Amino acid sequence: MTEEFWKENGDFIKYLVKTFGKPVLIEMWNFRYAYFDPKFEFNIVDSMGKATALSTVQMDHENGKRYNMTYIDANSNRQFPIILHDSPSGAIERVMYALLEQAAEGEKQGRTPSLPLWLSPTQVRFVPLADRHLEKCIEAARMMTEKGIRADVDDTDASLSKKVRNAEQNWVPFVCVIGDREIESGKLAVRVRGKGGQSEMSVEELANEILNAVGKMPKAPLSLSMMLSKRPIFRG
Repeated sequence: MTEEFWKENGDFIKYLVKTFGKPVLIEMWNFRYAYFDPKFEFNIVDSMGKATALSTVQMDHENGKRYNMTYIDANSNRQFPIILHDSPSGAIERVMYALLEQAAEGEKQGRTPSLPLWLSPTQVRFVPLADRHLEKCIEAARMMTEKGIRADVDDTDASLSKKVRNAEQNWVPFVCVIGDREIESGKLAVRVRGKGGQSEMSVEELANEILNAVGKMPKAPLSLSMMLSKRPIFRG
C-alpha cells in the first residue's frame, strides 16, 4: 500500500490484521504505481518450503472512471466508485495448485494423495482381464456414463499389473478388473484408491456409491476418449 493510504487508513488496516489473526507483512510504496491501493495477498508456505499467493483482494481506484461506472452519493452527486477486486481462490491454476498441495501434505501424513471424487478426471476405470472381456468393460463404462459418472476403459496392450499401476498413478478413485468370474457373477471386483484389498459390487451399486459421494457437486463428462488407446500419449 502507499504511505498516503496508510496515514489515512492505518486503523482500518490494523483492524483487518486483528480480525484475521495472522502475521502480516506490509510493503509500503512512495506512490501508487498501479490501479490498486492497497492490495492484500494471502500466502501459504507450500510443500517445497516456498511462499506463494493463493488469493488477492485489491481496491481499484482507476477502472471505475475508465469504464464510466458511476453511482449517486448521499448528496445526489454522481461519483466514480472504488472497485473491490475480490479473488478468494484466484485463477483455476491456483485452485488446482491448492488441491495438489493438500494432497502432498496428506501424503506426508501417511494418506494416499488424491483429488476430491467429484473433481477426479476419471472416477472409475474398467480393466479387461483379457481381450474377450473388453466388450463387458465398455458396456459397464457406458452404463456409468449414462448416470453422469466419468468412466473409461484401459484397452491398451499393457499387462494387467501395469494397467492397475497406471490407474494408481493417474489417481483414479475406483478401478474394476473384469474377467470370466465377474461376468458370471454380475459383480465387479472394485479396488478403491487408498484402501487395501478389493470389494465386490454390481455396476449399479458402484454407480450409486459414487453418485452418493459426489452429491450435489458439479458433474461433467470425460474430456477425452473413453478408450485409453485413443488418447494422445505424452512422453518426457
